[in-house]
Amino acid sequence: MTKRKKIKSAELVSEWSDIFRCPHCGTKMQVEAWKSLTCVHHHTFDFTKQGYLNLMKQPIKSNYDKTLFEARQHVVGETELFQLLHQRISEILSRLNKETITILDVGCGEGSHLHQIMEGRLDRSLVGIGLDIAKEGILQAAKNYIDPIWVVGNLANAPFQKNVFDVVINILSPSNYVEFKRLVASNGLIIKVVPRNNYLSELREVLMKSEKREMNNKDEVVSLFQDHFETTKRIPLTYRHKLNQTVLHDLVRMTPLAWSADPKRIQSFTEQESAEITIDLDILIGRNN
Repeated sequence: MTKRKKIKSAELVSEWSDIFRCPHCGTKMQVEAWKSLTCVHHHTFDFTKQGYLNLMKQPIKSNYDKTLFEARQHVVGETELFQLLHQRISEILSRLNKETITILDVGCGEGSHLHQIMEGRLDRSLVGIGLDIAKEGILQAAKNYIDPIWVVGNLANAPFQKNVFDVVINILSPSNYVEFKRLVASNGLIIKVVPRNNYLSELREVLMKSEKREMNNKDEVVSLFQDHFETTKRIPLTYRHKLNQTVLHDLVRMTPLAWSADPKRIQSFTEQESAEITIDLDILIGRNN
């Protein structure tokens, strides 16, 4: 199984090796011996046994650990909490007039969003790449999902060539709009998902100390996106979904807000047999002109 994952990943990367650039020198790369991705100056990055690539120039320690990503995989990948979001993004992709669509999910974490979006588009050829700086997230993604290409990499120096993606997706994660413009093809789409005022309100009421400041920051995110891209649509998505106690526990485990929260308040929240949780998002669709 391990060998199959590693070789399958190498085969897929080989097919799309023109997308990659060396993070050290910026030159083109190719797969060698189904074992490694190498540039013309012989900077070499081996495929791991799980099948992902680590294209970081140097390791960066992340506070996002295995426990967090396992919890997120359960909540995002195995429940219906974000199902409507995945459906909306799949619908956006369905309107693109291309036989093959290349997608980069920036800040993909453990890969569940990208996997679910691709699973909903089986009638069309999609090539997905998930990029995250957190090695533990990419490791979890590679263990659970075979088809997308999983890459540990730095968005500030993304290891991809210029204008090679039809779509860049950025879901509830930090952005780098200069890199987005460089990476997405001319007339390609940037899909950014940002929280609205009531996103996970039931959880935030327990964990957060400064609600007002957080809401102001969200408005600034939308404004900044609109400054950089021609915003073709802003799609609001609001609904509630009931979660059982096990999922509520993982919902807390997957959010950094819990790191500084009162343990007694967390315990009170996670001891509920079930709770309705609010999803309240804006899907921003921009075009790279």
